[in-house]
Amino acid sequence: MKVNLAEKLAKISTHWDPHVAAELNGQCVKLAKLHGAFIWHKHDDEDELFLVVKGSLRMAFRDREEVINEGEFIVVPKGVEHKPIADKEVEVMLFEPKETLNTGDQDHALTKKQLKHI
Repeated sequence: MKVNLAEKLAKISTHWDPHVAAELNGQCVKLAKLHGAFIWHKHDDEDELFLVVKGSLRMAFRDREEVINEGEFIVVPKGVEHKPIADKEVEVMLFEPKETLNTGDQDHALTKKQLKHI
């Protein structure tokens, strides 16, 4: 299955709303557009990979902040509290287990329990 990231991301018009672009071995490749600050949360059982396709993302941790630029990725280990921040719109690809909720251990208005497939 061949996927063109730019074409798929062009179909997304909302922020903090991950869409499934592909599934493999119980994992999902998700695409999302981010803008503004998300909420503090953690994933008790899953690591999370954020690949910045376009723009620049700040990942806040309780003890530091990392800047992830276009073409770079960060792996947030399971159990680590984090808060993604996008000062300008950022396009990202996420790689994580299928059951991973975007808000992790937090039940919030931004929680997406049913993801759209693109």
